[in-house]
Amino acid sequence: MRAARPLLRLAVAALLLAGFLPATARAQAGAPAQGPGLAAHGDPKYPADFTHFAYANPDAPKGGELRQAVVGSFDTLNAFIIGGQTDQVRLIVPPYNFASLMTRGWDEPFTLYPYVADRVEVSDDRLTVIFHLNPKAVFHDGTPLTADDVIFSWQTQGTKGRPNTRSLYEEMAGIDRVDDRTVRFRFKPGIAREDPLVVALQPILSKAWYTAHAFDQPSLDPPLGAGPYTIGAVDAGRSITLNRVKDWWGENLPAMKGLYNFDRMRFDFYLDADTALEAFKAGAYNWRRELSAEKWTDGNYDFPAVQDGRVTLLTLPQYRSVGMMGFAMNTRRPIFADPRVRRALVLAFDFDWVNKTLLGGQYKRDDSFFANSALAATDTPKGAELKLLDPFRAQLPPQLFSEAYTLPVSDGSGRNRENLRAAQALLAEAGWTIKDNALVDAGGAPFRFEILLQNKSYQRVALAYADQLRRLGIPASIRLVESAQYANRVGSYDFDMILNTWITTLSPGVEQSGYWGSGSADVPGTRNYPGVKSPVVDAMIKAVTSADSQEDLQTAVHALDRVLLWGNYVVPLYYLDRDYIAYWGDLGRVTTVNPTYGTVLESWWSNAK
Repeated sequence: MRAARPLLRLAVAALLLAGFLPATARAQAGAPAQGPGLAAHGDPKYPADFTHFAYANPDAPKGGELRQAVVGSFDTLNAFIIGGQTDQVRLIVPPYNFASLMTRGWDEPFTLYPYVADRVEVSDDRLTVIFHLNPKAVFHDGTPLTADDVIFSWQTQGTKGRPNTRSLYEEMAGIDRVDDRTVRFRFKPGIAREDPLVVALQPILSKAWYTAHAFDQPSLDPPLGAGPYTIGAVDAGRSITLNRVKDWWGENLPAMKGLYNFDRMRFDFYLDADTALEAFKAGAYNWRRELSAEKWTDGNYDFPAVQDGRVTLLTLPQYRSVGMMGFAMNTRRPIFADPRVRRALVLAFDFDWVNKTLLGGQYKRDDSFFANSALAATDTPKGAELKLLDPFRAQLPPQLFSEAYTLPVSDGSGRNRENLRAAQALLAEAGWTIKDNALVDAGGAPFRFEILLQNKSYQRVALAYADQLRRLGIPASIRLVESAQYANRVGSYDFDMILNTWITTLSPGVEQSGYWGSGSADVPGTRNYPGVKSPVVDAMIKAVTSADSQEDLQTAVHALDRVLLWGNYVVPLYYLDRDYIAYWGDLGRVTTVNPTYGTVLESWWSNAK
């Protein structure tokens, strides 16, 4: 998935598309697609006459304010370019302030439903997509949203925007204005099968507004959009307030009914997670997703407002693929170039001790790049997956075909002796030896590196890892930096190792090229932080994006997962298979449905009078 709606749960999402339009959802050029939705694989869940998503309450009252915390900072509201502190802004401004041609349903793997486009036509070869725009769609200043705005959005973001948008634009053969309310996208042969869906999720810009405002520069000017909220008060680096658009043109669309119920949404920025938690306990904001299980279970949430019922605590299941969280080794650095060295560093992380001692035993090991889903590779490759991988046998470790990839386990004592011995043996094979208690190469140069962090809450885990590395003769230093410096260094790949989470979905696609593709390894601003350059990985990503059935998709993702795991590009950490939520006051939500991707915050409402 290229992009996901923000629900700060995605991060957590986020959020990233994949797949293609199945035969039942395709149409010959000039004929409407079947039903209201376009599914990546299979059929849409909702029929043509659906009135609202199951997780939304069409009678939800409008009103009240939802306040959330964001860890980090910002110095721009322009989320579409590389430049400035934009990571958190991308989770707030585009999905709430802007509208897109179609929108996602969150209780199925990946299906889009009408938004600005009330009808879509897709040619059987997927090279032509025609969107018919809803005549009610207008920008916040009342001006109509037209085909010219859609075309301008792609021409501008495709030439001046972020790398993933530019790469998709390069795959287009042309964009045509059929009439004021109709736009045709033409693609070059060989595109990823998900590309028509990615086009439908891109935020639509106002051509008139951006004619008077520079697109390619950071700016705190609130941009003009057509979404459910406008940008209100902005305190640079501190807070962003969104105001609900009264009589919004899209309010009664089936895919919007019962969503976006709060009159105001405020996002307060904090420098670290601990400060944000204390602010919540003091009532500074009213809705929080706790990402730390140890904080949830160690008494942090046993405060007076919980005890007397003013604060409600929820533990909710989630069934989304959690992706991969791990220490990323920058293979652009020579010390991480050898896969034996990378495997040794994987062996050195003592998850069992960390989980028991630092994390309250609440976590599962992140043993896949698609963990918590059926997309995770298991056992050894067989059948269609083996057929996919076999042509690359000479370029892959022999064990990939005969052994299941496993992560080291320990007795939880913190000694980790067996794994450290195995790591030391691999380092020796790679030419590293111990001299005067230090690991050095043949020329006597020491093996040392820095772990760069932005979030203080991960410092304990990094310190525990550094302690294990010290026993191998590796002095790993830890540097905690503020968000602007971190963004600059990570965006230019100026680091040895970072802790990162790669968000994925149940329908992964071309975003995998930005994560792991050779073409993204040297492009600033991508998420290929390890600098993966592997023709085998590239081939597996191609298989993922060209899969024409759910079965083929799963086969290709298993193969990609397996190749990445055996490449040992990251030191896998851990994940939760549930969401922890705390909130102040009387908030409502649909309780009869647990969406696949977890609770949908946009469907909540305030019961306050």
